[in-house]
Amino acid sequence: MIPNEVGALLAYLGRLDPRLIRTDTGEARDQIAQWHHLLGDVPLDTGHGWDTRLVAREHILNSPYPILPADIARRWNAYRRDRLHRHTDPTPTADPDDQAAWTAELARTRRAVATGSVEPAQHRALTGGRARPDLEARLREIGSCIPPPVRTQLATYRPTRSARETAITRGEPDALGVRCDWCHAPEGQPCRSRRVGPDGGARGNAPRTTPHPSRHESAAAQHTQQPATTSERPRPSSTSSRPAPNGPDADKQVTRQPSADSANPPIGKAA
Repeated sequence: MIPNEVGALLAYLGRLDPRLIRTDTGEARDQIAQWHHLLGDVPLDTGHGWDTRLVAREHILNSPYPILPADIARRWNAYRRDRLHRHTDPTPTADPDDQAAWTAELARTRRAVATGSVEPAQHRALTGGRARPDLEARLREIGSCIPPPVRTQLATYRPTRSARETAITRGEPDALGVRCDWCHAPEGQPCRSRRVGPDGGARGNAPRTTPHPSRHESAAAQHTQQPATTSERPRPSSTSSRPAPNGPDADKQVTRQPSADSANPPIGKAA
């Protein structure tokens, strides 16, 4: 604010709070100089939500003490911090090779946002909504975000992962899919080379390129148990009236007595 704007602000505040009125010309001049020294960087109002008169009026309504220029300055600093916090620097239009022009444009944009001349530039927020119905089908069709040719080239730089993917593709046991009982490596992590020192403690923690043999055995045992678990399912009985094998009638033998008709077949009539 310039001194004229400070004088207009003090005149407005004097009507709201008579304690701020100065009748002496020298005291009024000193008051304007003091307020201008503290509020020289604070604008009287901006087009984006800042008005010094509204801030001062709110202070007079909520505080029993006379307003000071520091009260307005603190509110202005909070306003600047909030705007810069909500601002995201857009890409400057200057040549990226010209570092001075690039930096100067960024500084001008931030200064304009902080002083209230322009609105903060924000990224678009994520919006809620339903997932596309064909999303899962497309993910299954794509399979992976890494194309197969690139995956083949990366196999040289990550042999452990490549060997694991190859084993899973062939239907072989995945050694990294179980926990290692020897080095206590968790599932999905490579085994560690541990040496036993003279004091009996473990030394060394370097990752191994191949899992421990005991881990291979645990993976093979788990791999063989999985199909057996899925195949062993209770089959429904063909006759619902058949007694259970462990029921009270299990030890009893059901014998069918021949009837009189079956024991003594009828004599055929003479021709």
